[in-house]
Amino acid sequence: MKDIILTLDKKTARNDQKSASYFRRIFLVEKLRNTEGLILLSLFALLSSLVIYSQGLTGGILMLVVMMGLPAVFAIVRFPKFGILITLISAYLLMWIYGMVASFPLGTVMDGIQALLILGFFISQKQKPDWSLFKQPVGIIILIWVGYNILQLGNPAAESRMAWVYTIRAVAVITLMYFIFSHNIRTVSFLKIILKIWLALALFGALYAFKQEYIGFSTSELKTLEDPRVRALYFINGHWRKFSIFSDPVAFSYNMVAAALFCITMLFSHLKRPKKIILAVMALIFLQAMLFSGTRGAYVLVPAGLLLLIVLKLNKNMMIFSLVAAACMVLLIFTPTSSPSIKRFQSAFRPSEDASFNVRKQNQKRIQPYIQTHPFGGGLGATGVWGTRFSPNSFLANFPPDSGYVRVAVETGSVGLLLICTLMVVILITGINSFFSIKDPELRSYCLAMSVIIFAYAIGNYPQEAIVQFPSNIYFYLFAALITVTKRLDLERQNELQSPNP
Repeated sequence: MKDIILTLDKKTARNDQKSASYFRRIFLVEKLRNTEGLILLSLFALLSSLVIYSQGLTGGILMLVVMMGLPAVFAIVRFPKFGILITLISAYLLMWIYGMVASFPLGTVMDGIQALLILGFFISQKQKPDWSLFKQPVGIIILIWVGYNILQLGNPAAESRMAWVYTIRAVAVITLMYFIFSHNIRTVSFLKIILKIWLALALFGALYAFKQEYIGFSTSELKTLEDPRVRALYFINGHWRKFSIFSDPVAFSYNMVAAALFCITMLFSHLKRPKKIILAVMALIFLQAMLFSGTRGAYVLVPAGLLLLIVLKLNKNMMIFSLVAAACMVLLIFTPTSSPSIKRFQSAFRPSEDASFNVRKQNQKRIQPYIQTHPFGGGLGATGVWGTRFSPNSFLANFPPDSGYVRVAVETGSVGLLLICTLMVVILITGINSFFSIKDPELRSYCLAMSVIIFAYAIGNYPQEAIVQFPSNIYFYLFAALITVTKRLDLERQNELQSPNP
């Protein structure tokens, strides 16, 4: 009996090998330049003609999407590095493209890419199990945060379950990208590619803001600015706030802050002088572009991030830099100017004179009794766009949170606020501990830069919603993951150096 089974297995193996070699010859070696290829291409041409004839232009576009989509789906699942780069590039350009082609479901496409990356992650875990990421402090608190938001589906205070359905994507799927980045960024070379692509995209965003400032808005952008509500927010004291390729001035300014802080931090790294000059010029471009946004909350983040940088990397050069930076800040804040951007920057450091800041304080005071009596909040999506859409007559639907922490407190209660604050603190503690323990100077600099950026986002999430819009929602978890990645790569390098040569 065993002989029969072994014989059948051998025959099956031979048949599989023959099939594989047959398809390899047809598709890879001869590249469809054969009889089988002629038949397949003829059938495809016939099918395409029928679809276009019956469905018109929509059918033709659908065929193109299928032709490009299926290989892309395979590539994202099979080659996660490709998927990560596509995700990072798409997240940065998403709102810009959406402004030109508003009818295309770009958000759904982003959700699909992230879901495919998560699928590929679990497939790789099945082949080579490694669950260490889920046992680390950052991984544990992220899983608790995601689990808590999933349980919000049963929140008895929630006015709408559909609001939860639309909101959970941004909470759960995007948050899980931390594990995707941490697992798949395995080499210093790939880490550098990611950072270079990010800086290139940020530079494009900054230069586009210069174009808006000195040349003007595009036709599609002008249509958006015709909305009275948008005009009221963007047109301040006779000057338009710029938003570049992003969804709004807040998302634009926060991304410029992150890029500027990275460049400034790397000025104190191992890099050679020519690269430091390039980074210094880029930092100035990012900071100037940030001023075009007119976002007061972002202006405070630069000195806040630099303060952490000075504390963590205190030396003679840093002391000189801090004194020069402090002098420049004082001059910038108190020097009289006619520039609308500089005037708005100066007002950020006089919050008591800021009408919008006082309105936020009043709104937060008004919502405090609700937060205190609802420890689990009013449900995901209770405020903002989804609240207005699915429960327009509710108390929370018309409440403007104007703060990432306030939104979390209102929608998920004091428990959710405790969890998100814990997440921020755990990421920062991990980054600071990793910075002092990493021995490789290059990886140490990257870890420091990511920690400074996370610190800025943690502060910036109070005056504004810092990590809900593209691309900040994706890049925040990338920066958090790079803290873990730099530590792991450093340990691998140290182990290689300590291991005896064969």
